[in-house]
Amino acid sequence: MPLAIDGREHDLGGGFTVRRLLPHAQCRSVGPFVFLDHIGPSEVPAEHPLAVRPHPHIGLATVTFLWEGAIMHRDSLGYAQEIRPGDVNWMTAGRGIVHSERTPEGLLGKPHRMHGLQTWVALPREHEETAPDFAHHPAATLPVVELPGVRLHIVAGDAFGETSPVKVLARTLYVSIELQGEASLVIPAEHAERALYPVEGELTLDGEPLVPGRLVVLEPGSEPLLRAGCDATVMLLGGEPLDGRRHVWWNFVSSSRERIDQAKADWEADRMGQVAGEDERIPLPAR
Repeated sequence: MPLAIDGREHDLGGGFTVRRLLPHAQCRSVGPFVFLDHIGPSEVPAEHPLAVRPHPHIGLATVTFLWEGAIMHRDSLGYAQEIRPGDVNWMTAGRGIVHSERTPEGLLGKPHRMHGLQTWVALPREHEETAPDFAHHPAATLPVVELPGVRLHIVAGDAFGETSPVKVLARTLYVSIELQGEASLVIPAEHAERALYPVEGELTLDGEPLVPGRLVVLEPGSEPLLRAGCDATVMLLGGEPLDGRRHVWWNFVSSSRERIDQAKADWEADRMGQVAGEDERIPLPAR
C-alpha cells in the first residue's frame, strides 16, 4: 500500500505558517527531494508582508513554485528576481549561499493571496561542494503536455516525454498536474521513486480517496490511476534515489555531519556572504 504522510504546521516567523511534509520520520526523501513545504493558500495581510531575512544554505538546490502571489528573491551572488505563478526559481546552494525572500515592492501595503510549494533537492555527493548558482525560468519556457482533460506542467526533470529546461544534477521528476472533473491519468513507472501531493480538489488513486495536504508515496513500479471528481491540482515529484544518507540540520543538507558543523561555524562567523542592501540576518538556531 502507498505510504501516506500528513503535514504539520511550521511557523516561519511573523505569523507566516506553512505545512511541512518532508522530511518526515517515515520518509526522509523521495528521489532527491528532502524537503517539502506547502505555502498557503492564505491571505497575506497588508500589515504583515512576507519577510524571510537572509539565511544560508549548503548542499542543496531550492525550487519555489507558485499558483498565487509573488516572492522577491535576493541572494549573495547578486541576483534579485521576482517569482510569479508558474515560474521556477532554482537556486543551487552548493558550497554555500545566502538569500532572502520577501513580498515584492509592488505588493507592499496590499493584502494578497499566497499559494505555492517550496522544496529542497539534495545534490549528488560529487556536486555537494559545487559553486553556488541561480537560474530563473519564466512559466512560458516550461514544457506543457496536453491530454484529454489533463494539463501537465513539467517543472523540473523529465516526464511524459518532455524535459524541463531547468538544469538538474540528478534525474528528477517534478510536475504540476491540473485535471478537469472526471478526467483521469495513469502515473507511469518511469522514475524509481515517486510521490503525489494533492493540492486541491477531489481526487482518487485506484479508487481510493486522496486527502488534500497529505503526501502519498507510491510503490515502486506501480502505475496507479489518478482520477478527479472535480477540477483538481496535484504535484508529482521524485526521481532517482539519493546516493547515500543525507543529514539535514536547519537550512543545511550534507552527507557529512562535519560539513554541517563547519557551515554552522561559518554562519556564526559571518563567512558565508551577504545579500546586498540587507543588514538583517536569521541567527543560527540554539538547537
